[in-house]
Amino acid sequence: MKIDSPQFGSLEVASNKVVEFPLGLPGFEACKRYTFIEVEQSSEAFAVLQGVDDPAIAFAVTTPDLLGLHYEFELSEEEQNLLGATRAEDVAVLVILRKGEPEQMRRAGDAHVKANLMAPLVINGATMRGLQKIIAKLGCEVTLKPA
Repeated sequence: MKIDSPQFGSLEVASNKVVEFPLGLPGFEACKRYTFIEVEQSSEAFAVLQGVDDPAIAFAVTTPDLLGLHYEFELSEEEQNLLGATRAEDVAVLVILRKGEPEQMRRAGDAHVKANLMAPLVINGATMRGLQKIIAKLGCEVTLKPA
């Protein structure tokens, strides 16, 4: 299929490279299909989750381990069914990145890139289905990888 991305231009996307988010993403519920665009010159530090249903939607994403993070959370039976997940090794976790607001970036010590750690993406690579896991409580277990 062909999509016209404002950011990447005209792209040809194989149907087996499309991830379906049956519930959409919060705030973007109408866009249920996405594909990954590898970003050149990024040394694989991040990719772009490009909307297929709405090519104007695109999110920079990375793996938590590249940020020195390790997630531990359980998927509910409903979430497992939604993903078609039967094996933990088929499931990957990603976090959405965004640029800080210009006024925030001017503040001393504020990072230029922010990561949404309270709503990671969970994707089953075997079924190509995903969801955004909202972590409601601040006491979730997140451990830092030793430096």
